Amino acid sequence: MVSLEKIVVTLRHIVLTGVSRGLGRAMLEGFVAAGHTVWGCARSAEAIEALRARFGPPHSFEVVDVSRDEDVARWARSLLREHGPPDLVVNNAALINRSAKLWEVPALEFSQVIDANIKGVANVIRHFVPAMVQRRGGVIVNFSSYWGRSAAAEVAPYCATKWAIEGLTAALAEELPSGMAAVALNPGIINTDMLKSCFGQSASSYLSPNDWAKKAVPFILSLGAQDNGRQATVPGQ
Repeated sequence: MVSLEKIVVTLRHIVLTGVSRGLGRAMLEGFVAAGHTVWGCARSAEAIEALRARFGPPHSFEVVDVSRDEDVARWARSLLREHGPPDLVVNNAALINRSAKLWEVPALEFSQVIDANIKGVANVIRHFVPAMVQRRGGVIVNFSSYWGRSAAAEVAPYCATKWAIEGLTAALAEELPSGMAAVALNPGIINTDMLKSCFGQSASSYLSPNDWAKKAVPFILSLGAQDNGRQATVPGQ
């Protein structure tokens, strides 16, 4: 029989970006069902209010645009002051460009994808990881993609960001102290709004976010210091 003390010790505080829909929402449901506390963010005020009503304390949800360093700094200061460092950071928030040849992607749209997918991850790391390093514990999971390890036409900006996440995560892994881990995670191909923007109706032939989360959530929770620098893929993908 597992003691109550053991259960308490293994419960985690999880920072999760892009929490309001798709994979983020599915992971939120899975983490909460497993007894963990989630500190989530998304850009939609309406969605955040709905999450607050649905879950409530000890979970916490804030309107944050991860591409804005000042937003992330404010969010992190509040959480760290009240709760201390998280045990797990999941950088999930991302954008994809509308399918188009690279030279047809407007400069503003290209910048928005770069800002959310690369700068957003760096901003979260900048403001949460120092406290984790000071404690010498914790795992950072940066969401990559199949298109972070391969490429496809008409999604060049998105591919560029996910290839960047692979390199950023590998470098971060070299900088962390013993006892911590940074992992680049390919979630696989899942039927999300993002996939529909590329695949159209054929996206429905892939797993739903909730079905995906049944394997993804336990897998993410299993990652530890032994996985530092790993290029991981959710099992079954």
